[in-house]
Amino acid sequence: MKKILLISFTAFLFYNSHAQTIIEKDPAIEKMVSEVNADSLKSYINKLVSFGTRSTLSTTSDNKKGIGAAREWVVSKFNEYAKNTNGRMTVELDKWTLAADGKRVDVATDMGNAMAILHGTDTADKRIFIISGHIDSRVTDVMNRTAEAPGANDDGSGTSAVIECARVMSAYSFPSTIIFVTVCGEEQGLLGSDHLADRAKQNNWNVEAMLNNDIMGSNNSNETNIIDNTKVRVFSEGLPFVDLDKKAASIRQYGLENDGASRQLARYVKETGERYVANLDVVMVYRNDRFLRGGDHSPFVQRGFTAVRITEMNENYEHQHQDLRTEKNTKYGDFPEFMDFEYLRKNTAMNLSNLANLAKSPSMPLEVKVDVKNLTNSTYLSWKEPKNGKVKGYYILMRETTAAQWQKKFFTTKTEMRLPYSKDNYFFAVQSVSNDGNESLPVVPMVGR
Repeated sequence: MKKILLISFTAFLFYNSHAQTIIEKDPAIEKMVSEVNADSLKSYINKLVSFGTRSTLSTTSDNKKGIGAAREWVVSKFNEYAKNTNGRMTVELDKWTLAADGKRVDVATDMGNAMAILHGTDTADKRIFIISGHIDSRVTDVMNRTAEAPGANDDGSGTSAVIECARVMSAYSFPSTIIFVTVCGEEQGLLGSDHLADRAKQNNWNVEAMLNNDIMGSNNSNETNIIDNTKVRVFSEGLPFVDLDKKAASIRQYGLENDGASRQLARYVKETGERYVANLDVVMVYRNDRFLRGGDHSPFVQRGFTAVRITEMNENYEHQHQDLRTEKNTKYGDFPEFMDFEYLRKNTAMNLSNLANLAKSPSMPLEVKVDVKNLTNSTYLSWKEPKNGKVKGYYILMRETTAAQWQKKFFTTKTEMRLPYSKDNYFFAVQSVSNDGNESLPVVPMVGR
């Protein structure tokens, strides 16, 4: 009897899902990933360090030193890449004057976020994907605007990753829009990112995902003396920052404490990054950020956008927020010599693979529902076609309730599926899939009848 049941369920599963699908790499994304270059990244870092200090409070009138010269250089790199895009990439320096706040800004200060916008080819597709790093640097005293502050890793690494992604991706076209941005004022309180997130909110930008890169180019830690360039962390919130009080009852009832939008993005970053980048383990951290620190994804999270922070696995605090000095044979300071540029290449390629996969994908399926009108040991899911993009089909994702990542994928060309797995024992989600195999972000089903 057991054998007959097993055969029946196997046939049932094959009929509905065409069996579990093996994920294949998109050759176009593989090519982009192969074009990310460690030497290019190193040259960007060295140029950024050459500006002496990039303190947000430093000079904006000197064309060789300070934050002003640094951001103008980034704009010049973006413009260089934009020349061959036939107008698809536009560049701007989003400038404003910030009044003294009595905290970390003691005088009115000229601010500026350097941005390159690679416009999507589908005018109906309003989705925006953002990659960011912060261009400013600091020493021990965050108000010190004149001391040498190389900022090679913090956050020359994130800034360089943004520049390199812009260089490579500007040669390609995508249905949706990608914004490459180096924000200012991170060390003074996430000021540039807060300005950008507010701009996105006020102008109703459809920011579907934001990847913030901060300190992601060094492979070793102080104290523990770990050296490892095979792991990178992605930080994400599990519960939504916005309207949590309104959503809490539903989250609690259905056990979705680990399925917020940013947590889903983190899973996506892990799966996609590891698919395209060899010898890299993307480690999910179930926190929005580290203790005592803040990142430029947080202003986006706080406005209801989906955003994560990407950071090296092992931080060395002797080379962060330090005055340049040598004590007891230890050299303090954020210099390029303490970085691993092959590690930075892998982390940059991981970002690029995610941006490309997202920007090439159809939009998310609509009205995803799980049927709960009857007591069953199977699960019936239904949804509607996405608003934008051509779909080859859909993936149904499944994992045990205690699992960190999705464990199985089932493919269908329909907009419904019944699976021989109990809805009480598993979590499910649905993704749209393009003809090239690019997946949208997953959508967790709402309860339907």
